[in-house]
Amino acid sequence: MQLTEWDENLPTSPDEEYQALVRALRWTTGFGLIFVCCSKAQGRKLFESVQENMSRKVQILSLDRPISNLYEIVNNLPDKGDIEILFIEGIERSLIEYIRPGHGGEGDYYNLDTVPRILGHLNLQRERFRDSFRICFVFILPRYALRYFVRRAPDFFDWRSGVFEFPAEESLLNEILSSTFPSTYSEYLLLSPEQRHAKILELESLIEEKKLTPDAQFSLLLELGSLFASGSHNKSMFNVFDKASKIRPDSHMAWLVRGIALGNLGQYEEAVSSYDRAIDIKPDDFGAWYNRGIALGNLDKHEEAVLSFHRATDIKAGETGSSAGRY
Repeated sequence: MQLTEWDENLPTSPDEEYQALVRALRWTTGFGLIFVCCSKAQGRKLFESVQENMSRKVQILSLDRPISNLYEIVNNLPDKGDIEILFIEGIERSLIEYIRPGHGGEGDYYNLDTVPRILGHLNLQRERFRDSFRICFVFILPRYALRYFVRRAPDFFDWRSGVFEFPAEESLLNEILSSTFPSTYSEYLLLSPEQRHAKILELESLIEEKKLTPDAQFSLLLELGSLFASGSHNKSMFNVFDKASKIRPDSHMAWLVRGIALGNLGQYEEAVSSYDRAIDIKPDDFGAWYNRGIALGNLDKHEEAVLSFHRATDIKAGETGSSAGRY
């Protein structure tokens, strides 16, 4: 399916999109470029299916580190002369250091002052790829990386034979979350800035999936907010939890962590209002009462702060754990 505004269109069904991809592969003889927007897990399944169902020589190239020269890597493949279709996964690793993630308009995803070395290389070497390889290249990319190709490698991208999109099913999202992301907030704190950066980009790509249910989007937003919180990105943390509170206004946790983000930003009046919403939903929430007391203290409302702390102490005395344990 060749698209001008590829990210504004939805395939009729995953099966029809797959059949369209297979047709494009069959029609492409010799050099070709195809871009597939999907998760890495989906890309691997597509590769296995194409490899099983097509009579042509199909291989996959997995890039596990940033690169600056794809031509040499392909040229050094021992059987490059036999390969007809080459799936390439992991090229987004070469883009991550150039992207500054931030939710809700914060951050600079596509800095016009810099071009990732790999994209500059592909722009300059496109004729060399065409003249040297009788291979149809299939790039498996998350949404943010495909957008980067569109904006920063237009010469290379314009030679595409098609762009295909495979939205993640909710069951696959759960699989990705359980296998890719830490299970506790303390584990997020142990991530290096580079690891956190990569996971933020991956989660933001998943959140943009068009077929997500509100519950699935809410769960992903909580994980993304936790990542921003662990890196002290308070503005992005607020934007994420503010969005989560709009999706699930009945969630005390969304209002609680929204309040924490506001408190970190020094917006204490708004933080108290957010804690009040959390308490309205769950009156015995220790974290909401405790953090409310901190915000009130910062507003010099000391008597109200003491009452809030007393309420938190009473709740803590009667419970074995805190509902604000992740934060």
